[in-house]
Amino acid sequence: MEKKYDVMVIGPVSIDYNIDYQGNERKELGGAVVASGFAAAGSGARTAIFCKLNEKDADVEERFRGAHADLYWKHSSATCSIRNQYFTADKEKRQCTSLGVCDPFRFEELPQAETAVYHFAGLVYGDFDGALFEEASRHGKVALDVQCMLRHVEEDRSMRFHDWEEKKKYLPLMDYFKTDAAEAEILTGLTDRAEAARQIHAWGAKEIVITHNTEVLAYDGARIRTCPIKARNLSGRTGRGDTTFAGYIAARQEGRSVEEALLYCTALVSLKMETPGPFRGVRQDVLDYIREFYS
Repeated sequence: MEKKYDVMVIGPVSIDYNIDYQGNERKELGGAVVASGFAAAGSGARTAIFCKLNEKDADVEERFRGAHADLYWKHSSATCSIRNQYFTADKEKRQCTSLGVCDPFRFEELPQAETAVYHFAGLVYGDFDGALFEEASRHGKVALDVQCMLRHVEEDRSMRFHDWEEKKKYLPLMDYFKTDAAEAEILTGLTDRAEAARQIHAWGAKEIVITHNTEVLAYDGARIRTCPIKARNLSGRTGRGDTTFAGYIAARQEGRSVEEALLYCTALVSLKMETPGPFRGVRQDVLDYIREFYS
């Protein structure tokens, strides 16, 4: 019998070398698919995780142990690898260098399962293409974190952000669309996050989530909603946007309103940022956090 999932999180895992502003280096197997997968499953969504890597480089089964999700993976000729040099304590400013790029994803590689939402959690331009989005849209809803359509690996291996040339063609396929404040400005030319969300919606995306270090914004064409981040420390800052988006999608699949999903995902990421690594709690932990800090 074909399995059924609320969400399938898709993307490359990455061997990350994170260097903080004091010069301390930490190596870990990360990537958007890790933070998003743990957050979706921890939020109670029936979750599948599909990733790619060269199995000689890392133990992917070990990385996702305890995620409470079904893990699927395929071989890639190279494993994605990124060196992140942070320049400030809040990790808002960083320089990224590519040390390896994963093979592109194709729809026929995905596990055969009935999936409500295909959540594309990529890292660099080339992970996904329009044909993948088009095929996924024929089988379920499409969710995209736009980072991987903007972040390009240059010839010198530096990583630079460029506008997504095909955005107006593919944004109408997006049921859920996530960007951060800087990426929203690249896409729209607008510094006002609310105006940027309206523009992205006008181009066709149905529900837009924009993250910022102070708040999360959600817009569905009806009205702009925002919710403040209340993390008491930033030790778990890495994976902020991925966790937020996965929590939002999970709440919406549960039948929560846009406003309820916004509150849930903002509380989720606030709680997650207080501890390094992906979210390893459960939905009740987030609800308790909401009662303590958002009531």
